[in-house]
Amino acid sequence: MGENAMDKAKGKAKEMVGKATGNERMKTEGQVDQAKADVAKAGEKAKGKAEGLRDSLRNDDE
Repeated sequence: MGENAMDKAKGKAKEMVGKATGNERMKTEGQVDQAKADVAKAGEKAKGKAEGLRDSLRNDDE
């Protein structure tokens, strides 16, 4: 399991505990943690695509 997946799972757990205990702050923190993990995952995906494009352009020049 990757780091982002772990962060998302922790956020989900925090959200669920917050819901179960009525702790709105913990619930919100869990949702924020999940959103951060999603953004990090999207950033890594975009970086990978950019690197692939860069590599394909380099190979075309050869």
